Amino acid sequence: MEAIELLILILKFVIFPGALFCIAYGWFLEWFDRKLYARFQNRIGPLLTGPKGVLQPFADFVKLLAKEDITPAGADKLGFIAVPLITLTVSLFTLLFIPIASLSGILSLPGDLLLVLFVSTVFGLLIMFAGYFSGNRFSIVGTERTGLQFVAYEIPFALSVISAALAARSLEIANIVTYQVSTLKCPLIVVTPIAFIIYLISALAKLEKIPFDIPEAETEIVAGWQVEYSGKKLAFFRLATDLKMVFVSGLAVVLFLGGPYGPSIPGLEPVFYTIWFIVKTLIVMFLLSNLRSLFARYRIDQMVRGFWKYLIPFAVLQILAVELLIFLFWG
Repeated sequence: MEAIELLILILKFVIFPGALFCIAYGWFLEWFDRKLYARFQNRIGPLLTGPKGVLQPFADFVKLLAKEDITPAGADKLGFIAVPLITLTVSLFTLLFIPIASLSGILSLPGDLLLVLFVSTVFGLLIMFAGYFSGNRFSIVGTERTGLQFVAYEIPFALSVISAALAARSLEIANIVTYQVSTLKCPLIVVTPIAFIIYLISALAKLEKIPFDIPEAETEIVAGWQVEYSGKKLAFFRLATDLKMVFVSGLAVVLFLGGPYGPSIPGLEPVFYTIWFIVKTLIVMFLLSNLRSLFARYRIDQMVRGFWKYLIPFAVLQILAVELLIFLFWG
């Protein structure tokens, strides 16, 4: 019996809802984002590879794997090689805590929201290391911008997450989902709408999407921190970015949209939970694609000033509002 349970656990980690599912869904989200972004700009987007171009992200990944993998002579070779692998590993690790086929993730621990929040900050640090290890002047500029952007978006991102945790009075992801399903009986976005908006804006910066693609601005510094990466290393970075999209949209679903819960047929909950997870994450990605199609790139000083001057104070006000609601209505 223990052997069977171990086998099931391994299958969960490797296939569903683990690594292979998240990688495939990450590629799908990249296609969805590119397709929407193109439509908003009156373009077509990915078209030829697979039905409606849905296999284009996978084809891009395979193409990069087949290309020459160059390590610059002036780079820190060990760090230059290790960072893409570590980034991909960290991206997969965070997804183990996101509920997909049930109301809890594959891993669920007391206070796991703080662990996930901490590990997610490693993304920005790894990007800074990636640019630093490259030894390229454009990479260094991109690294400096990444550091400045990092200290701007991480604070409102964390405060928006804390708002949801305070409303649910728990730091465990599974308990936050259960609270919305069983106690509150509605998504936390009803209680913390400002936190949800702040989360989306901070998520754009975390993903380095327009208007916060400042560290890799193609028209200014070629490709910023990733200018020296090619072949397999660049493929791993792109795959890690796709997994970050799954993580960011999945965490938004967990904190503000009731997790993967939705109407289902008894006995088929894992299937329906997965469907609801996909539907809700697509809604989040739709909002993110809308935001990035509406604005042009900000300068780094505008970005930092805007986050510190507006988003952080509003995030603090949202926390105070949640505390007031708890005091007045929930005791």
